[in-house]
Amino acid sequence: MTGAETPHPRVAEVARQLRAAGAAGEVRVLPESARTAAAAAAQLGVEVGAIANSLVFDAGGEPLLVLTSGAHRVDEALVADLLGVPALTRATPEFVRRHTGQAIGGVAPIGHPAPIGTLVDVELARHGTVWAAAGHPHTVFPTTYDELLQLTEGTPAEVGPGPVAAAQPDAGATSR
Repeated sequence: MTGAETPHPRVAEVARQLRAAGAAGEVRVLPESARTAAAAAAQLGVEVGAIANSLVFDAGGEPLLVLTSGAHRVDEALVADLLGVPALTRATPEFVRRHTGQAIGGVAPIGHPAPIGTLVDVELARHGTVWAAAGHPHTVFPTTYDELLQLTEGTPAEVGPGPVAAAQPDAGATSR
């Protein structure tokens, strides 16, 4: 881990799981909170599309993690149809913490108390390096699309109609 003396317990767990999986990237501590894809991209000097937003949904009481490009909006009806569930709702902060052990704004793709079904946005494959939260709003780690699929045992999916214009607000602002 780079940039911190004593990591937050959730960040330490994410770093441990990354090492155990043989992931190449290390957790990086950012100087400022990066609760949105735009904030993370600005601090890292990368395109917002290279940020993996971690959005947690409630699918009939079960958690669903959608890792989507920061430049892409999740179409909840499309994803519900894809999964064959009546509807998806954006999870409450309490639901997110209960199922991930992490707070909104820093939800990592891994490090949860129990496995969570995960969809990985195919838009992320457009970027050689993808940045994901590492368990706290001040932490991220670099990975690749393929490694993200492997780490999460996720399913590649088209989760929305296409990239959004850079000038539009970040739809995943509260759950990166």
